[in-house]
Amino acid sequence: ELYTSKGIQLNHTTVTEFILVGFGDHPELLCLLFMVFLVVYMITVFGNLGMILLIKIDSHLHTPMYFFLSNLSLVDFCYSSVIAPNMLVNFWVENPVISFNGCATQFFFFGSFAGIEGFLLAVMAYDRYVAICKPLLYAVIMSPHLNVLLVLATYLAGFLNAAIHTGFTFRLSFCSSNVINHFFCDTPPLLKLSCSDTHINEVVIFAFASFNELSCLLIILISYLYILIAILRIHSAEGRHKAFSTCASHLMVVTIFFGTILFMYLRPSSSYSMDQDKVVSVFYTVVIPMLNPLIYSLRNKEVKSACFEIWSHNFYRYIAM
Repeated sequence: ELYTSKGIQLNHTTVTEFILVGFGDHPELLCLLFMVFLVVYMITVFGNLGMILLIKIDSHLHTPMYFFLSNLSLVDFCYSSVIAPNMLVNFWVENPVISFNGCATQFFFFGSFAGIEGFLLAVMAYDRYVAICKPLLYAVIMSPHLNVLLVLATYLAGFLNAAIHTGFTFRLSFCSSNVINHFFCDTPPLLKLSCSDTHINEVVIFAFASFNELSCLLIILISYLYILIAILRIHSAEGRHKAFSTCASHLMVVTIFFGTILFMYLRPSSSYSMDQDKVVSVFYTVVIPMLNPLIYSLRNKEVKSACFEIWSHNFYRYIAM
């Protein structure tokens, strides 16, 4: 059943709000899904903010790699928070409504933080390349000034990219329905809802997504090609293992993030299935931001050591009181 709001008439007038279907087509699962997503979001918040706090507190983690990691945690927290709280509230609303401007704002910030994450992962790959291939020059090349400039560039590129996508998407006409078959304002369901010709939008989205994601992947692949060559030149097995272990967490995060994004957005529109896309969207909006701090904390000896040191220090101080 199609809904219209009082801001809509069916004859090419202005949409003032949208209705988000979310997971309302599976009412028997609403309670279970709410609990699962709530737990996942809480882990995301505590995991990412905890990682930022840990890096700030422990002086051993005041290096370029952890500076970039703290920004990655901040971005994960922000881009999950753009979606998850609103999604959790909407589980208990009969007809979840989001205003046109609210939808555009959510669309913009989600696109911004998702883009920033991709650019940050590319910067982190370059950082690993310098650390392994040019260790004697690492402190000189990856200076604090350059690190700040690189992070600012990722934020600028992410916000600019999202502004272009938002402008092209929300210039469309929505005149047949205001019901979005999704749990947030994403590109595919909005294009499907529009009664305008979306060909230009699809071309622009495909071109920008291809350029941004593939350029980031190219930087990552080239960086790791040089890293692999450098590792193979190390004679001791222990040295090779140590060098590779510094990249393992980043490689895992890159594979999960870019694999999901490329599957989601670089497909022909004829292959879109809204139910399938909801599942994939849950993975990259809710699950990936939770996984990143877990991957880095569980696979990184320095992070585990810092956690243990802070925990043991506070524990003994508590015992002494």
